[in-house]
Amino acid sequence: MAGDSTMANKKPEKFPETGWGMKISQFFNENTRFENHAKNGRSTRTFIEEGRWDSLISKLKADDIVFIQFGHNDQSKHKVDRYTSPEDYYRNLCRFVDDVHAKEAIPILFTPVMRRRFNENSVFYDVHGEYPDLVRAAAEEKGVALIDMHKLSEKLLVDYGEQESKKIFLQGEPGELKNYPNGIEDNTHFNERGATEMAMLVVRAIKESDTSLKKRIKKDVFNH
Repeated sequence: MAGDSTMANKKPEKFPETGWGMKISQFFNENTRFENHAKNGRSTRTFIEEGRWDSLISKLKADDIVFIQFGHNDQSKHKVDRYTSPEDYYRNLCRFVDDVHAKEAIPILFTPVMRRRFNENSVFYDVHGEYPDLVRAAAEEKGVALIDMHKLSEKLLVDYGEQESKKIFLQGEPGELKNYPNGIEDNTHFNERGATEMAMLVVRAIKESDTSLKKRIKKDVFNH
């Protein structure tokens, strides 16, 4: 798994902040092992520059599956330490796919999950610009599987609505959360419930896909 903070493992002192990558393994059989290389604050560019991508690639074996989800930090133009231009973002995604294929492994591209944003009329809106479309285009050009978390998570947030959707993000009033005594209002990162919900969206998409991974989903996942 390669990605940013929305997917990454979190330190205990950040609880209840939870990346959806921490919750995915519970839905798959005991023969499936997930290795989460996602890291807070990383874009495709910095993931490469820091050697994280090469580290992941060096461990790949034939038929391994690689989840690739970036975009939150790539599109953050005001954060020059992580920003990646649309052109470089697209190029990096294509490189990721090519590198995985070179190891006879299987890449799956993911559009970025939505941030929680509602306007003054309580209407949801997106802030990712052209970046999700670039992932879709890269998947089409390279002929690889795409899990469109951008659309799937948008539907989830819209279904929840402006107020109820707070319950799946890292939010708490002063004194409510042990690790955030002054309170927190984070509309990007998930709590445990939110991370589980996002992981479930991934699992449902895999179940409906043509990837071999769907055979590893636990049989009782969708029976309750």
